[in-house]
Amino acid sequence: MTFKQLEALYWIGELGSFALAAQKLHTSQSAVSKRVHELEQAFDTALFDRSQRSARLTDKGEEMFVLAKGLLDQRNAAIEQFGRAEVVARRVRIGVTELTAMTWLPRWVELIQVHYPQVTLEPDVDSSVNLREKVLADELDLVVVPDAFADTRIPSKQVGAVESAWMCKPGLVEAGRRIRLHELAQYQLLLQGPRSGTGLLYDSWMKNLGVQPAKPIVVHNLVALIGLTVSGLGVSYLPREAVAPMLQGGLLALLDVTPALPAVPYVAMYKGEHRSSLLASVVMLAQESCDFSRMFQGD
Repeated sequence: MTFKQLEALYWIGELGSFALAAQKLHTSQSAVSKRVHELEQAFDTALFDRSQRSARLTDKGEEMFVLAKGLLDQRNAAIEQFGRAEVVARRVRIGVTELTAMTWLPRWVELIQVHYPQVTLEPDVDSSVNLREKVLADELDLVVVPDAFADTRIPSKQVGAVESAWMCKPGLVEAGRRIRLHELAQYQLLLQGPRSGTGLLYDSWMKNLGVQPAKPIVVHNLVALIGLTVSGLGVSYLPREAVAPMLQGGLLALLDVTPALPAVPYVAMYKGEHRSSLLASVVMLAQESCDFSRMFQGD
């Protein structure tokens, strides 16, 4: 019995398909089938019910699946505990939102590469909701998103926070006076949509205050949101420090709105059963790197 055979069995059982398991293990479907066949021969028992169209485990296969998971977890823990960080070889799939990608992602990636040069990083930039769905589907190992999801299946650790503010093109809204949020709702608002963690949090916050924008324009892309705000199409909330150069350059005007927008906490999330010392270290490096104040930061 080898770890490759156990990995094949585990991922077929986890993903429900020989083809998906082969993709996960970066090998061919025939190689995965061969490993399972070798395992079945070694124990002289069928591990999969081949009368079914899908890859369904037999009773003995279920027992072996649990055993395989335990042995693979022990192997990974041993490698991380006794292996030097610089020789730990593993693939880590990280997911971030657009704002993180535009600010501190380069620094985070550099730090991971310095501490774990043998780790292969696979980054994914997507909306918060999509990233959460991907980590639940085991398509990503770790995601950094706004803290908009309470889910016991996905433990989280705070890595930082973003201060946002209402902004518009200079002259679009009368400057120099305090504006109440209910007043602001009368203007054309440009808002992040329901796939955005920030959008979800601020939508809930405004509803709790009894504020309902008349006809908001929903924008799913942060770069587009900034561009449309600069164009004068409407008023939007933007990350205050990240766009500070645009405020200083006169492309955007900061509005004094009361009550002010609350800060949005960002968290690192990963499935509880996939917790490891490597992922814990990657989260710590995220906490060290997290800085939403400047665009495209290097180490």
